[in-house]
Amino acid sequence: MLVTDASIDVEKVENDTQFLSDCLREVLQSLGEPQLADAIDHEPETMNRNMVRLFATYFQWLNLVEENATAQHRRRLETEDGLDRISGLWAKAFHQLAKEGFSEKDIATQLPQIRIEPVFTAHPTEAKRATVLRHLRDMYLLLVKRENPVWTPQEQQGIREAIKNQLEILWRTGEIYLEKPTVSDELRNMMYYLTYVFPQSLVRVDQRLRDAWNYAGFDPKQLKDHKNLPQIRFGDWVGGDRDGHPFVTSEVTEETLHELRRQALQLHAQDLDQLAAKLSFTDTRGVVPNQLKKKISEISERIGEPSEAFLTRNTNEPWRQLVNLMSHCIPLDIYGNLDEKPYSYQRSAELLDDLTLLAETLHEVNAHSVVKSEIEPIIRKVQTFGFHLASLDIRQNSGFHDKAVSQLLQAAVLTNGDLPSTDYADWSEEQRIAFLEQELQSTRPFTQAEASLPKEAQAVLDCYRVVHQSIQRYGSNGLGALIISMTRSVSDLLTVYLLGREAGLVFWSEDGLVSQLPVVPLFETIDDLKGSPEILDKFLQHPITQRSLAYQQQQNQASEPVQQVMVGYSDSNKDGGIFASLWNVNRGQRNLTEVGKKHRVRIRYFHGRGGTVSRGGGPTHRFLESLPYQSLQGDYRLTEQGETIAQKYANLITSTYHLELMLAGTTKATLRQQGTEAPNHPLEPIMDYLSEVSSQYYGKLLKAEGFMDFYSQATPIDVIEASRIGSRPARRTGQRTLNDLRAIPWVFSWSQARFFLTAWYGVGTALEQLQNERPEDFALLKKQAISYAPLRYILTNSSSGVLIADESIMHEYAALVEDSDLRERFMKQILAELNRTRKVIETIYGSSIQERRPRITKMIAMRQPKLATLHRHQISQIRTWRNDKASGNSDEATLLDLLLTVNAISGGIRATG
Repeated sequence: MLVTDASIDVEKVENDTQFLSDCLREVLQSLGEPQLADAIDHEPETMNRNMVRLFATYFQWLNLVEENATAQHRRRLETEDGLDRISGLWAKAFHQLAKEGFSEKDIATQLPQIRIEPVFTAHPTEAKRATVLRHLRDMYLLLVKRENPVWTPQEQQGIREAIKNQLEILWRTGEIYLEKPTVSDELRNMMYYLTYVFPQSLVRVDQRLRDAWNYAGFDPKQLKDHKNLPQIRFGDWVGGDRDGHPFVTSEVTEETLHELRRQALQLHAQDLDQLAAKLSFTDTRGVVPNQLKKKISEISERIGEPSEAFLTRNTNEPWRQLVNLMSHCIPLDIYGNLDEKPYSYQRSAELLDDLTLLAETLHEVNAHSVVKSEIEPIIRKVQTFGFHLASLDIRQNSGFHDKAVSQLLQAAVLTNGDLPSTDYADWSEEQRIAFLEQELQSTRPFTQAEASLPKEAQAVLDCYRVVHQSIQRYGSNGLGALIISMTRSVSDLLTVYLLGREAGLVFWSEDGLVSQLPVVPLFETIDDLKGSPEILDKFLQHPITQRSLAYQQQQNQASEPVQQVMVGYSDSNKDGGIFASLWNVNRGQRNLTEVGKKHRVRIRYFHGRGGTVSRGGGPTHRFLESLPYQSLQGDYRLTEQGETIAQKYANLITSTYHLELMLAGTTKATLRQQGTEAPNHPLEPIMDYLSEVSSQYYGKLLKAEGFMDFYSQATPIDVIEASRIGSRPARRTGQRTLNDLRAIPWVFSWSQARFFLTAWYGVGTALEQLQNERPEDFALLKKQAISYAPLRYILTNSSSGVLIADESIMHEYAALVEDSDLRERFMKQILAELNRTRKVIETIYGSSIQERRPRITKMIAMRQPKLATLHRHQISQIRTWRNDKASGNSDEATLLDLLLTVNAISGGIRATG
C-alpha cells in the first residue's frame, strides 16, 4: 500500500485497540461486570446507562490510540525518509521554498517577523469534563511509555497494570457535567494548556525548527540567537467573551485577569527556582564579569535587608545569587498569591532584561551551551507569556452596545428635541453618525462614575473600567482587543469609542480622543462579509481610528499601523452553507486587504474558526494555503474552541506538531505572497457562481415551510440545549428562532443525528448545475480542483462531511418527526442532495471518496458498530423523553441518561459543534 503522511498505521491501531480491550475486559470482570466485559466485542442485547458508559470509554481510548499511532507513524516516516517527509512541517516547507527559489537569507529574514496566536475560547463544544480530560492525558502518557522497546517483560507487565488502573479510574469517573460549568471552571481547564503543555511545547518547537534548518543545509548560526526565531503568543476569551453570556460580569473579568497574571508569575518563579539549583558556578574558577557583580549589587540595594539571606547563603556562587534575587523580585508570596512590593518586577520586560544580562555574563565565561539549554528556554517563555499568560479579548454584541447607549441617553436626561429618540437602535445610520461625531468631540461623560445605571449600560462601563484599571497598573499586554460581534455598520465601531470614553478606556490626547485598545469588527454573516470593505474604509478614515492606530503602533513598537479584523466562519455557514461561507470569507479578506493598502494600514486577520469543518475547521496547512494573497503577512491569529483544544493540544507531542504546522504554514504562505500583486485566478468567477447557487439552494431549505419543525424533531437539538457542556447559553437572547440559535448547537445537532448537513448541503446542486449549464467551466474546475487551494479546501471539507454522514441512521432520526408528509418531503430533498454531492465530488476526484480518504474511511468503520447501537439507543431515549415532557412527567434521570449518550456519540464521531 502506498503510505502517505496523511495515512495511519491501521495495524497498530487495531493491535493497540485490542490490547486496551483486553485490559478493560479484565478490569470489568474484576469489578463483577461480566455482561459489560462481553459487550466490548459483542453487541449487547439491551442498552442501559452502564452500556453507554462502556461505549463512551471505548471511544475515549480509541481516540488516544489513534493519536498515538499517528504520532508514532510520523516519527517512523521521518526516521526512514527524512525530516522533509511530513507535509506542512518546517523541513518540508524549507524544501519547497528552496525549490521555488527562495534563498536561505530570504527565509531567515522572514522568520523573526512570523507570529502565531491561538486564542482559546470556552464555546460549549467540549462534552468531556476537565477531570476526564486529565485522566485521558495520563492514559496517553502510558501508551507512549509502552512504545519504548527497552522494557523488560516485567516492566511491560507493570505498564500494563498501570493502564488497567487508569482504565478503572476512568470507568469510576462521571463523564459529563451534572451542572453547567462556571467560567472559573472553564478557566481552570485552560490553565492546564497554558501553564503545563505550551511551556514545554515552546522548547520542542524551537528545536524542531533548528533541526529542520540544519537538515535543509542552511547555516546553523543564522538561528543561534533566539531573536531570530518566530514568535508565539496566546489569547483567551474565557472570562472576556460576554456576547450572549450573562455570567461573564466585570467581576469575572477582573478575577480572570488576576488569575492569568498569578499563573504567569508562578510559571516564571518555578523556572527561576530550577535555574538557581543548576547555576552552582563558583567564582573560584574564573573571573566574575563586572556587569554580573553590578547587577547583584543593584538588585540587592533595591530589595534591601531581605537580600542578605541570598547573599550569605551562596557566597561563592554569584550566578546563583543573581537568580535567587531575581526570583525574589517576582511579585508572589510564599503561597503563590500576588504580593507586590516596592522592589518587585511590574512588567515582564524588567525580568527579560535581567535574564538577557544573565545570559551575556554566561557567554563571557564561555558557558554557551548553558545559555542555550537553560537560559534561552526561560527567555522564550517570558517573551511568550509575559506576566499575563494570555491576552484577554473583550467581546460583546453590537446590539448590546446599542441598548447601553440608549440607557446612557436616558440617564443623561437629554430631551427628545435634541435627539431623534432615546432608542439608539432605531436611529438611521446617518442619525447615529451625526450624533457620534458631535459627542466624540467632547470629553464630557454622560453620567458620573458612581451613578447607578440600567443593566446593559452598567455592564459595559463596569467591564471597561476594569480593563482601564488593569492597563493603568500593568500595561496593555494582558489585554487583546475590543471585539464587536455582528458588526453591520461603521457606527457599531464608533459606538465603542463613545462607551470607552465613559470609562476612561478612550482618553483625551492633545489632538482628540484615542483608544488604548484595538476596536475590532467581527464580520460573521455573508451579507456582513460582503459589506465589510465599505465599513472598514469609513472606519479607517476616522480621525479617532487613525490616532488610535498610531498610538497602538507606538505602544507595541511596531513598524506600521495595524488594524485587526475578525472574520467568522460559523454564522456565515449557518447563514449560507459551507461553500458560500468559505468563499465569501476568502473574498472578504481579499477586499479588506485592499482597503488596508489604500490607508497604508496592515490588516491583521483574526480567524474565528470552529472545530468542525462546518465552522471553518479542517487541516491547518491546507487552510493556510487557501487564504487569499497577502492576507497573512506573517501574522496568524485564530480561535481554538471546545473539544478541538484537547484534540490538538492535550498531549505534548500532538501540541508541538500543531504549533509547528501553524508556524511553518504561516512562514511559507507569507514568503510566497511577498512583493507580488494578488493574481486573478481563472476559477474566481466560477467560485462566485458556485457560491451564489449553493447559498440559494441552502437558503431555500432553511426557509421552506415546516423546516424548523422537521429540524427540531429529527435532531436532538432540544437535548443539546438542555446539556451542561458550557457555561454559555445555546441561544443569544432565548428566542426560539433559527436566527437566535448559535451556530455551535446548530452544527452539533446535525452531527449527532449523522446528517452533517452543514458540511455539504448546497455543494452538490451548485457543482451539478455548473456541470450541466457550463461544461467548459466545469472541466476547468475539475482540472484545477487540487492545484487551486481555496477550492481544494472546500472540497476536502465537504467530502469529509459526506463520508461521515450515514443515510440509514439519518432515516432513523427522521422517524422522530411526527408528520409523515413533512418527514418524507424533507428527507427526499436532503438525501437527494447528499447523493448529488457525493456523485459530483467523485466525478471531480476521478475516484470514490472512500478511496480518496482512506484514513477517515477506516476510522469510521472501526467505530460504526458501536455508533449504530448508540444512535438507536439515543433515538429511543429522545422519543421517551419528549413524550414524558409533553405529559409533564420528565425527570432529571432521563435527561442525564440522554446526556451520557450525547457524550458517547460525540466521542465516537470526534465532533460536537
